[in-house]
Amino acid sequence: MTWLTKFFKFREKSDGDVVKPFLDHMEDLRWMIIKVIITMIIAMAISFFFVNDLMRLVQRPMIMAAPELQHKIVTRTIIEPFIVSMMLAFFAGLTLALPFLGYYVLSFVLPALTRTEKKFLFPGIIASFSLFVSGALISYNYILPKTLKFFYDYSIKMQVNILWEWKDYISFCAWLTIGFGLLCQLPVVMVGLGFVGIVDFRFLSTTRPYAVVIILVLAAVIAPTPDPVTFLTLGVPIILLYEICIWLVWLIDRRRRLKAEADAKNDLLS
Repeated sequence: MTWLTKFFKFREKSDGDVVKPFLDHMEDLRWMIIKVIITMIIAMAISFFFVNDLMRLVQRPMIMAAPELQHKIVTRTIIEPFIVSMMLAFFAGLTLALPFLGYYVLSFVLPALTRTEKKFLFPGIIASFSLFVSGALISYNYILPKTLKFFYDYSIKMQVNILWEWKDYISFCAWLTIGFGLLCQLPVVMVGLGFVGIVDFRFLSTTRPYAVVIILVLAAVIAPTPDPVTFLTLGVPIILLYEICIWLVWLIDRRRRLKAEADAKNDLLS
């Protein structure tokens, strides 16, 4: 409970230092979870209605990698087709509900945003969702087909009889696609942390070498093939995004510093 208490104290700082009882925080948390669950159920229900279209969509990277793979993915249990449909509805629903979930979480974490701060909230959510979709599309159209082809060719090279299961295939596709989409959230996360004062330009600039190493390691893990071209194609854009984030945080720090100086000058004049 210690971390939860610390988090609630952080909430109180964003609410004008208004001290709330612990149970009131828990009530807010309960309602936030209820809204998240209801939104996910609605998004999953909508997605389940289009499950046949989603199935054709999820087959496309497989066909791009190797058309013969369509005949090498099987189901082994009676209920697996239904489980596969639910998995598709869940992952599609998660993507569909992501902007709403982000809004619920931010509204809970920062309950007393000023009017100026709220102006940045909706553009931030839209930018976050746009970056997520962009990353997911890059993964879907480029990374995923190459990854499937790499493992398919490797299995043939090892003379392994290939029979993949649908639920494993969909889990793998979702992990790679959603994972890369979340990786592209880096700018929004960093700018958000800079906006609330958790990180600053000095911290980000001094930790730049470590961040670059971490990004390159993540790119190496995600890279579908071991060749350096693919590795750099994934790693360099993320590093550039990180560098852009550093200077965006610098602008936020500069704006905050100028505002503090102006407020101090006004106090002296008054």
